[in-house]
Amino acid sequence: MADAMGNHISSEPGEGHGREGTNQAGSCAPADATTNNQAPPEPPRQSLQGRHIGVTRSEQQIGEARRLFEAAGATVVDLPALAVTPPDDWGPLDDALAELEDFHWVVFSSANGVEAVERRLARQGISLAHRPAGLRIAAVGRKTAAVLESLGAAADFVPPAFVADSLIEHFPVSGWGLRLLIPRVQSGGRTVLAEAFAAAGARVVEVSAYETRCPEQWPSSALLALERGDLDAITFSSGKTVSHACQLLERSFGEGWRDRLAGVRLVSIGPQTTDRCLALLGRVDAEADPHDLAGLVAACESLLNPGGDQELAHL
Repeated sequence: MADAMGNHISSEPGEGHGREGTNQAGSCAPADATTNNQAPPEPPRQSLQGRHIGVTRSEQQIGEARRLFEAAGATVVDLPALAVTPPDDWGPLDDALAELEDFHWVVFSSANGVEAVERRLARQGISLAHRPAGLRIAAVGRKTAAVLESLGAAADFVPPAFVADSLIEHFPVSGWGLRLLIPRVQSGGRTVLAEAFAAAGARVVEVSAYETRCPEQWPSSALLALERGDLDAITFSSGKTVSHACQLLERSFGEGWRDRLAGVRLVSIGPQTTDRCLALLGRVDAEADPHDLAGLVAACESLLNPGGDQELAHL
């Protein structure tokens, strides 16, 4: 973690690899005490059994959230609030990718950015897995890092918390003199990464890699669930999902759209999304910690089960 090229960077601490209950050499315990007579594993805890959870991710990304919530016993209601589309102009991204060997780092803050860059690189006959040898990759968030891993381009640095501010705070090298590429959403995203790195002396190229727009409408099944008051909670995974959800609610239910949220708990994935909930909806009932899908599930479990009904202390 010493030089501007990012050599010798320590990876984020991982899960422990010890095996609990292994019979050590020299143990006098009979074999059936550790193997043959073990109780069968307990079934997964269904802490959200009977609960209906609205998920406002993009149509392409609802699948992972659905899997996690259904594993906890919830019934998932799709409320897609993002449509991921190309940016208005591919030119700036293509120009930056044509000069990829001139960058020290590429910083991804979303899986959408990773996928967009990979597609554009494929048009040039290359990929992130076969990037220039001197180019390092930083990723914000577990999902972003997982997509990179699936492409054979594991991130060189993932901050301990899944927010942009953590990446800035824990970045493993000085920004001075670095040339950084930051592919990002065309509109609505934060510019904190570019501003912070520029202030630290880096030369930052920030380009639009994709756009997230508001869908035309929600599925009829989602509208019916809202009309009947079936939802126990709605989860929001970005500030834009909050803004677009409000637009879709008003488009579907008119001036009284806020009434459809009475009795529905609002759960945010992180601080910026919480701020948008407060600004547009006037409340938020829980915030994920960690700031990812698993954190959203855990926040819903805590909120909707006895003893977990606690609003954020700072709200």
